[in-house]
Amino acid sequence: MAVVPKAVLAAVLLSLIAACGAAAEAGPRAASTTVKNCGLDIGVDGPPERVFAAYQPAVELAHALGISDRLVGTAYLDAQVLPPYAEAQRDRKYYKNLPSREELLSLNPDFVLSGFNDVFSSAGSDSSFGTRGSLAQLGVQTWIFSPLCPTADGKGDEAIDPSTVSMDNVYADLRDLGRLFGVSDRAEQVIADQQARIAAVQAKVQNAPRPTVAILRPGLEGGGMTVSAGPDFGSVLIRQAGGVNAFAGLTSKRNVKLSVEQFIRTDPDYILVSGCCDASLTEAQVQPEVQKILGNPALANLKAVRNKRVVPWLFAHHSAGVRGASSTELIAKIIHPDLVK
Repeated sequence: MAVVPKAVLAAVLLSLIAACGAAAEAGPRAASTTVKNCGLDIGVDGPPERVFAAYQPAVELAHALGISDRLVGTAYLDAQVLPPYAEAQRDRKYYKNLPSREELLSLNPDFVLSGFNDVFSSAGSDSSFGTRGSLAQLGVQTWIFSPLCPTADGKGDEAIDPSTVSMDNVYADLRDLGRLFGVSDRAEQVIADQQARIAAVQAKVQNAPRPTVAILRPGLEGGGMTVSAGPDFGSVLIRQAGGVNAFAGLTSKRNVKLSVEQFIRTDPDYILVSGCCDASLTEAQVQPEVQKILGNPALANLKAVRNKRVVPWLFAHHSAGVRGASSTELIAKIIHPDLVK
């Protein structure tokens, strides 16, 4: 977490108090557009003009919707943004780590768009912006990608309903945000592009064998092997690409830590080694982690290791959002190289 000088923090707090006072004097605004997101009504009386985007999926979705010039701040990219958004992102204010609640509010945002739900996990802690309800009281509307909806404000991954993890919900988010931001036509263009590209992949792989694929994140939680489980969006992408998530049967959380023995027993056909988290990260930089797996004697008998089907991957690729089509294409090229070029 970034350390905020006391003088700066004092100034921020003063501005926050002033902002709160102004909001209280103005009273509630009449909402001209209201949509529901994760059980909460999100209403605006005009397109938000000061948007803060936290995490890769939110940052890229904002650029995809063409509202780059409304971004007053962006934070915590897991990898380089997709090439079409690189120039727009270069001009945006960027926080390597999530800013504190005070820093966020000092930017005077009217909308916070988040790619993951933990940023709203608790009020006023060092690691979150506070609950969505507390931000709404300050006139700041919020959004969580619906494939990661908690069952109640402030809950985490354990509350995700796997049945909601789908591209359909990504499309629903795009349509609802398109309405809120006043860019519905742009949202429909993005959806049409995603649908066409995914359908093209599915047509090519529909009659092919379906190999098992593991998305593995090394180096988490003091070591061990952490895999993308059933509720993770990676399951959707692998399925669309003509494969099966080797750990789809684990449904308690998105990311599940396993023993080496558990991983070996599953013996996936392919291993995608998921690198994270730096705004400049590329797949090439994940290659050393791939070599560690290929050179680990304990994993030598895995099918994926014997067949050299361990490949670099990015955490950003399997987050729910506008990468859906490109990530589906990437996986299909890996597991069906004869069908998808």
